[in-house]
Amino acid sequence: MKLGKKIFEIIFHARGGQGAKTAAELLAQAALREQKFIQAFPDFGPERTGAPIQTYVRISDEPILTHEPVVDPDVVVILDETLLGIVDATKNLDENESMIVNTMSDRETVQQKTGYIGNIYPIDATSLSVEIIGEPRPNTAILGKLLKVSEIVKLENLVEVFREKYVDKIGQEKTEKNIQAIERAYDSL
Repeated sequence: MKLGKKIFEIIFHARGGQGAKTAAELLAQAALREQKFIQAFPDFGPERTGAPIQTYVRISDEPILTHEPVVDPDVVVILDETLLGIVDATKNLDENESMIVNTMSDRETVQQKTGYIGNIYPIDATSLSVEIIGEPRPNTAILGKLLKVSEIVKLENLVEVFREKYVDKIGQEKTEKNIQAIERAYDSL
């Protein structure tokens, strides 16, 4: 977070259906559990699977008075690397901030594609998800990486929120597999 900045801001870039909105909501709920002030909201046009979307998250120890889209993020999360040539993911992201990219490419390749010289954290969240969960759902794995990079909320709070929200919806086994994906991505740094 920039010196003097009191609100930690995140932009998720994804395609509709990849779970960016869900990831943002889970992160916000984990922060709320820590008595932090939060905002999490999507920004997309006509909702359709595969269309580029953005989701914003703000987390602060003080009340958040702005309701505008995030324009000066501390972290940018890219759930689909094909968006790197379509969206300006590095806009207002300085070299002291971070970009997390779901990709099989290495840091240098991402840097060449984006021109970004700051902190780049590639993770193959899709393959990790397929391996552990059995489905290509990168959003839970990428959350683990985000927590490790930013330390904005505690891992155990995210795990508790996920378990509470999803055990009745997707069952105990699938819930635990998603949690395993979060934890494995967290430990991958």
